[in-house]
Amino acid sequence: MACNSDKKTASLEKEIDSLKQQLNNSYKPGFGEFMSSIQMHHAKLWFAGINGNWQLADFEINEIKEIIDDIQKFCPERPETKSLNDFLSAGFDSIYHAIGKQDIEIFKDKFAFLTTSCNNCHKANGYGINVVTIPTVLPVSNQDFKPVIKQEFLKPVVPETVDSARRQ
Repeated sequence: MACNSDKKTASLEKEIDSLKQQLNNSYKPGFGEFMSSIQMHHAKLWFAGINGNWQLADFEINEIKEIIDDIQKFCPERPETKSLNDFLSAGFDSIYHAIGKQDIEIFKDKFAFLTTSCNNCHKANGYGINVVTIPTVLPVSNQDFKPVIKQEFLKPVVPETVDSARRQ
């Protein structure tokens, strides 16, 4: 019986080692990928806020916070990771305050504070060359940043060229 148990244990250990190897070789986003994603949401946050789209602004700041959580999960060994909360917590709180007030001027001021917090974090971690600014152009051309007045579903419009091609 002991021999069978030893074989089973050895087999399980081999399977565990194989799974560990697969995990070690699986894709893990790097710090730069996370930062690029934050940059996109930072820009979207700006345009949502200056357009008074508080629901979208809240969504975007929460997306940024989720990415920070992912950095802490996937890059815990990086020194930059350890300083994220120290530099960004007050900036996040200020954005939540502005969203709660639903005041565009307060939002602009608090967004500048958040942006400065990002830059201070970069400088403190040796990445001062990476300067974040307040966006001047839309990050994407296929999103409307104005608030939705009434949410209703629209019937899709089929372009004439596609519709006529279907009839043939």
